Amino acid sequence: FQEIISKQEIRQSMSRRGNCWDNAPQESFFVHMKDEIHLGKCNTFNLLKQETDNYIDYYNNNRYQWNLAKLSPNKYYEYLETGEYPIKI
Repeated sequence: FQEIISKQEIRQSMSRRGNCWDNAPQESFFVHMKDEIHLGKCNTFNLLKQETDNYIDYYNNNRYQWNLAKLSPNKYYEYLETGEYPIKI
């Protein structure tokens, strides 16, 4: 694996042995996706891909997250860029 990624000039993400902090955001995403996505109706690869794509769109644009000031990831990014909180208080 390391040889393949080296040939493609890709840098591998690795932490010290036993330290999983660099994967925490991805692990969190996949835990939520497995809980919220409906895989039972996906009996073909195309349906699975469509369901996954729909969830990623929902997660990035509509699913608020407590640790991101109750905003979706994209709305939080906009908030950081503009300084304007998008939810009227």
